[in-house]
Amino acid sequence: MSTDPSKYTFNHTMIRVKDPKASLHFYTDILGMKFLTKSEFPQSKFTLYFLAYVDSVPESEEEKRKLAFSIPGVLELTHNGNGEEGRGFGHIAIVVDNIEKACERFESMGVKFIKKLTDGTMKSIAFIADPDNYWVEYAGAAPV
Repeated sequence: MSTDPSKYTFNHTMIRVKDPKASLHFYTDILGMKFLTKSEFPQSKFTLYFLAYVDSVPESEEEKRKLAFSIPGVLELTHNGNGEEGRGFGHIAIVVDNIEKACERFESMGVKFIKKLTDGTMKSIAFIADPDNYWVEYAGAAPV
């Protein structure tokens, strides 16, 4: 099976925040986004918060995560609990039809990898760099 870039979906933009409580208040209460789900990574000392403009949020955590990683226009707020200040823009994320084949395609095109599928503990995502060294995350339809 190959990969088809016309099937890719622009999923989310990640920004780093200093105070998640204040940021969640701003994006939900002021801008009207809905909080979808949160992922905590205590071993790496960071927490991810996913928000989007949706009509309703599913009940189960599994369905919330599925929604967050399947629709376009999601905002990912990242809070680093290691004392590191928020540094603003982090990356954009694209959901692809076949993550392994997409990575093979990028490799064959000489794209610079920041993180390959085999690197680190998150084996379902890869990061490549654009010409200005901005990070682009690539993931299959249901990243872990």
